[in-house]
Amino acid sequence: MNISLSTFSHIIEILGTVAFAISGVFAAMDKKLDVFGVTIIAFVTAIGGGTVRDVLIGATPVAWMKDINTLLIILGTAVVTMLFRNRIVNQQNTLLLFDALGLGLFTIIGIKKGLAIDLKPGICITLGTITGCFGGVIRDLLLNRIPALFHADLYATPCIVGGLFYILMIGYINEEWAQVIAIMIICVVRIVAYRKNWRLPTLSDK
Repeated sequence: MNISLSTFSHIIEILGTVAFAISGVFAAMDKKLDVFGVTIIAFVTAIGGGTVRDVLIGATPVAWMKDINTLLIILGTAVVTMLFRNRIVNQQNTLLLFDALGLGLFTIIGIKKGLAIDLKPGICITLGTITGCFGGVIRDLLLNRIPALFHADLYATPCIVGGLFYILMIGYINEEWAQVIAIMIICVVRIVAYRKNWRLPTLSDK
C-alpha cells in the first residue's frame, strides 16, 4: 500500500466511527425513537467502546473530546443515514453488516492502542475486544435489549479470533495487510455466526 501506516490507521478509525454510527441509527429506528434519540444512540454506539478503552488505559481526556471532527463525522453520518433510510430494503441486514464492520475496525484500533503503550499481547486483544464490543453494549442497554456480548450469540469471539491473527501476523506480513485481513476475519466470522446461529454453550438448571 502506498499510504503511511498512520494515515491508514486514521482511515480505519474514521470508517469504524461511520460504521458504528450507522448501526446505532438503525438500531434506534427499530425502536421507533425520535430524531434526537436516534442521534444520541448513534453517538453512544460510535464512541462508547473507545471511551471505555481510553479510561482503562488512562488516556484522558478521551479521544473524542480532543477531536471535534469525530463528533462532526458521527453527526453527519447520522443525518445522512436518517435521510436515506427509506432506500434501505432490509434494515436488519444493514444493521448486522455495519455492526460487524464496526466491530472489526474498532477491535484493531483498540489492539493498536495497547501495542503503542507496550501492553502484553493478551491484554491488547482484550483491549481491542472492549473497544469493538462496548459501544454496542451501551447501545443495546439504552434500547432495553440484552447486549449480544452477554448472551450466546457470538460477538466477542470474532474479535478475539481476528485479534489473535493480527498479533501473530504483524511480524511476518505487511502491517496494513495484517489489519485488513484481521478486520475481514472479524466481520466474516460475526456475520456467518449470526446467519448459521453459531452459539456458545449456555448454562441452565435443566
